[in-house]
Amino acid sequence: MELLQLQYFRTVARMEHMTKAAKELRIAQPALSKTIARLEEDLGVPLFDRHNRQIKLNEFGRAFLKSVDKALSVLEEGRREVADLAGMEKGTIRLATTVLNRLSKALGAFRAAHPEVNFRIVQIAPGSMMDMVEMLENGEVDLCFNGASLEEERIRELPVLRAEVFLAVPSGHRLEGRDCIALREVEGEPFIEYKAGHPFRKMNDENCEAAGIRRDVVCEVDEPEALSSLVGAGLGVAFVPGCKGDDKPPYSLVRIESPSCYRTFSVAWLERRYLSKAAVLFREFLVDYFSRLQEPVQRQDAM
Repeated sequence: MELLQLQYFRTVARMEHMTKAAKELRIAQPALSKTIARLEEDLGVPLFDRHNRQIKLNEFGRAFLKSVDKALSVLEEGRREVADLAGMEKGTIRLATTVLNRLSKALGAFRAAHPEVNFRIVQIAPGSMMDMVEMLENGEVDLCFNGASLEEERIRELPVLRAEVFLAVPSGHRLEGRDCIALREVEGEPFIEYKAGHPFRKMNDENCEAAGIRRDVVCEVDEPEALSSLVGAGLGVAFVPGCKGDDKPPYSLVRIESPSCYRTFSVAWLERRYLSKAAVLFREFLVDYFSRLQEPVQRQDAM
């Protein structure tokens, strides 16, 4: 069994299409087919079910793929560790996040200070944030940045930003100009909210429960940009986190005095897996970068 066979198998297993896999691997399809056939001969079982010209990973293939993923991930980990020790590469950081909008300025600041470091970023839908656990386990990413805890014992999470949550109100709203409010004052207001299953929706529901109010949710969205644009258009109010350095939005932010509302943003990694020097440097950079944004946001300076 050869390393090249495993790499080829993983690609074919992912695509379940020999011609497309051959094209991606930049080899001739007959050569790829022979490589997979030799691997199956070595293992003594077929890894794919074949019907006419279609192939589909079978139960043997699915079981073997899990081990192949782990093996190739460990080998890549070792390669990166050796490269780090030898000083042969400046580093590539593989990062997954559900809150790219909160991270983008930090990424720019880090790249300005360390232009030799590259990023590969995967944006995850907030409702699928648990996919990040699997990505960390499989070695697909080094770090995750999230606005809610992954709540997994095997994953370390370091809080780097505790952002105050404000009530975003459109221009001309009755609460515009107020320094602070109690959440009970917005009983019956039309709200722009995240869809059910979004971690921020759960936090917002808990805050409203604590205040003893019910919201009139008039629109549900997936992304912060959509939420902001709808508040700016005057369709309703919304919960929005803010901190120093945020861009000024097309609406006003009013501090919520009771109950106090916050969101904690964290960086996560798998402790048992090797982290490159570049990834460790970026993790430490986030701690320092966001520590300077912890001071309370003034309403007139808000996002």
